[in-house]
Amino acid sequence: MKIVTTRRISQTFFFIVFLWFCLVTTLGDHWWQLRGWPVNWIIELDPLVGLATLMSTRTLYAGLLWGVASVGLTIILGRFFCGWLCPFGTIHQFIGFAANRKKSVAARVRLNRWRPAQSVKYWILAFLLAVSALELALDFLRIPATHAGLAGFLIAAGLVFSAIYGLTGRKASLKKTVLFFLGSAFTWFLVSHLLKENQSSAAALQIGLLDPIPLVYRSFNLIVLPLIDHTSLKLSAVQRLYDGTWLIAAVFLTAVMLNLVIPRFYCRFICPAGALFAVLSRFSLWRIGKSKEDCFDCHLCEKNCEGACEPTAEIRSSECVLCVNCINDCRHGLMTYQNAPSASGEISATNLSRRQFLTATISGAAAIPLLRISGSAGSNWNPAVVRPPGALPEVDFLSRCIKCGQCMRICPTNVIHPAGLESGLEGLWTPLLNFRIGTSGCQQNCIACGHLCPTAAIRPISLDERLGRNRFADQGPIKIGTAFIDRGRCLPWAMDRPCIVCQENCPVSPKAISTREIYQTVIGDSNLIVAKADAHYLEFQTAGLGSAEYTTGDYYCALSPVPDSPRRRIVSNWERGLKVDDKTPFESPPSPGSRVLIQIRLQKPYVDPAECIGCGICQHECPVPGKRAIRVTADGESRDRDHALLLQR
Repeated sequence: MKIVTTRRISQTFFFIVFLWFCLVTTLGDHWWQLRGWPVNWIIELDPLVGLATLMSTRTLYAGLLWGVASVGLTIILGRFFCGWLCPFGTIHQFIGFAANRKKSVAARVRLNRWRPAQSVKYWILAFLLAVSALELALDFLRIPATHAGLAGFLIAAGLVFSAIYGLTGRKASLKKTVLFFLGSAFTWFLVSHLLKENQSSAAALQIGLLDPIPLVYRSFNLIVLPLIDHTSLKLSAVQRLYDGTWLIAAVFLTAVMLNLVIPRFYCRFICPAGALFAVLSRFSLWRIGKSKEDCFDCHLCEKNCEGACEPTAEIRSSECVLCVNCINDCRHGLMTYQNAPSASGEISATNLSRRQFLTATISGAAAIPLLRISGSAGSNWNPAVVRPPGALPEVDFLSRCIKCGQCMRICPTNVIHPAGLESGLEGLWTPLLNFRIGTSGCQQNCIACGHLCPTAAIRPISLDERLGRNRFADQGPIKIGTAFIDRGRCLPWAMDRPCIVCQENCPVSPKAISTREIYQTVIGDSNLIVAKADAHYLEFQTAGLGSAEYTTGDYYCALSPVPDSPRRRIVSNWERGLKVDDKTPFESPPSPGSRVLIQIRLQKPYVDPAECIGCGICQHECPVPGKRAIRVTADGESRDRDHALLLQR
């Protein structure tokens, strides 16, 4: 079997595994639905996810240790992940091959030439890692102010090494080296006392925007699979809908369609994970190269080169994605996979200058403070951002979420959606709850999203913790927000229409929504003057009631202005009269000329914030279309004490 065939089998296998993991990420009783499948495994194999999370949180979620295996294999084998495993890379390779297979050899060779713009992916990697590492770097700069003993030790050790370097170095004298170090240490000391810890300088995890694994998971979870639901191949019990997916679709389709212009465009020019693998592959023990220099310069090895690494001349080893097409295409058997450099030489540099690296790094470090200068992570937080149960406090949440869409896919009621700009640009595509879409609100007995999150941005919680029972009884149930009634839109409050839908659907016990009964006059006594009456019927002097308009059982009549006149329920009416319930007849029928009121019995809803958990079922079921009359905000959520409602009971 040819090695290129082995590579194709590997790509096909891992792509099918990826599709399977996306498919089974649903709750249900079928054998293929979530039953212990390691659905996050491909995400966990991505070392960029683990590295960026480690830098932003200074912790590593256990599953992300799989990334260490990818790093180790890359140092041994080269960029195997890009050419043999990555499902997004497989899509690019297939589209690029299909688009260019009928072109001439010369045209394909031109398409696969190396371009200086391929260094852009290193800019992107440096930028995104700087965003993740900002807080870590600032903590280091603050050491003299926060840990004087450690700072003293580091300065002493640095002084010793500076002296040794000054004594043994060829270019620097002892005096210059020591003075330079002391100046740097003094600057470090000054800076440490100027920097203050605040939320604007907290790290944020943004690699999910362009990292190929979260990107392809997000695209399939929120676009491809919901589109399949529109066909006869139903993958979900009900049609899945997601808010704001046009931008996700635009990014995904643009990345895929650019392969029609240049094969593997995304991999060559944009992919930050590919850039990380490229840096690691510089140290790989095995690599693609020429076994000897007797090359005929036919360039056939470049016609299908997926990495544009120019194997004909000095091969750019960091760009090679191990597609092994060159080995298959070389008619002279010169291209091989060996544990020695290429006979024609190698270029291992990334073509990223020090100035470019510093520019990208400084830009990334400045990005988050600039985005948070509005105070969006502090007092100016958006109450419309309701996160799933178990979500960490907002700043910590943004330092972990990779925007993969796994929580959105697993949500059984389809209530978790990708954010737009509700939580700022840094919160783009992170999960928030939209109670207008889906089959219900956030179900009390569901804890699926936290158990599927690959980075613990939504931490795994138990059902006892969610419901506040057993050992969590003292802290109470997890609140994700609080419902508030808009009295200007509520049917009983604003329009004198009976409705208790929110109260009926409130799932907590005791109910967080209660009602208070009132009787509201809808027709005054000046309009209804009795012409004749008996124990059950009233007939009025003028018409105006409307046929059967007051027969819903919510309307009552009473004599006016008789104090404490008992109300009698109306069971039927016509233009000039009405009938009261047989159970409450008039003991003494009203005399002609008596005046009558018609009132409606209303049950006006009230929310008890102490009992409300913010599940949003009331908002989902509210019959007022458009902007619901009862809406959940993040006020009072358990995850952040600063969002607590000041209640006195």
